[in-house]
Amino acid sequence: MDELIGARTALVTGGSGGIGKACAATLCELGYDVVLSARRVDPLRAAADEIGARYIAADASDLEGFAAAIGPLEVIDLVVHAAGTLGGTYARKQTFEQWRTIMSANLDSCFVVTSAALPKMRAGSRFIFISSSAAHEPMMARTAYSASKAGMNAFARALATEVDRDGIAVHIVTPGPVETDMLQDVPFEMNAIQVTDVAETVAWLDTVDPSVDLPEIRLSAVPRGPFARKPVVPTEVLRRAAQS
Repeated sequence: MDELIGARTALVTGGSGGIGKACAATLCELGYDVVLSARRVDPLRAAADEIGARYIAADASDLEGFAAAIGPLEVIDLVVHAAGTLGGTYARKQTFEQWRTIMSANLDSCFVVTSAALPKMRAGSRFIFISSSAAHEPMMARTAYSASKAGMNAFARALATEVDRDGIAVHIVTPGPVETDMLQDVPFEMNAIQVTDVAETVAWLDTVDPSVDLPEIRLSAVPRGPFARKPVVPTEVLRRAAQS
């Protein structure tokens, strides 16, 4: 992993923080020309300056706006689609507006990003979609999130059957809980992996020979034994404990 990749251009959505920023930082270290995208300019600029990347302010769920924003990029060798959000509530409490917000951020964005990036990709290029274990093990009180991630996985596999003839690979990285700010609203303790675990997996995937189909990698924390990390205790757990 210490060999520089050179001129390969990587577009990382959701690049202003969390998993996206960690993936972008690792790719920068490996010599990629990294372009971050996210909606909010200030944290996006700060992340780009910190890791040595370029940036483009763009909403990954805005079809026309995202396409226009990345228009100046001539070639994209790697797309890491990490934009998304963890939200929602119980189905009986959730409004349709809340449902649409989650679905737009997590699933509509798959089409938006693919539609804009695909014309700029060539043989040897790759898509890597950052999914969630909720795609396979739906989360209580997270119906929209679970559905959106399951939809992402289905989208990615269908896309793979379309673009393999062009020499473009499609991969899914499906982590369990990852220790980011997004976990703080979860009302229970959990074993979590680090953002660097996901980032290193993403970087490795771009070294896989283009003749190999590797549909999905699942990552989860070791729950016990000498390599188990301490469980993450979200702030929501502490808040509920203080009220009880």
